[in-house]
Amino acid sequence: MKNIKFVVKVNRGGTRAPAYVQRVDPAPIHMTTDRKLALVMGRFTAEDAIKSLQNSHCIPELESVQVSS
Repeated sequence: MKNIKFVVKVNRGGTRAPAYVQRVDPAPIHMTTDRKLALVMGRFTAEDAIKSLQNSHCIPELESVQVSS
């Protein structure tokens, strides 16, 4: 059975590689450019991470990932 989970992809503009949310701590959100290290989370957690990342310098978006369980 496959479930759909999400990763949060962040584009910071320009030619920089996109970053992914690696870890959500109480204070900062840690980012990584390696998609394999990205935190796979549920939709509500991903939406909360997007809300905390929204500012003028980055554009967060959801990417769906199929996970077998």
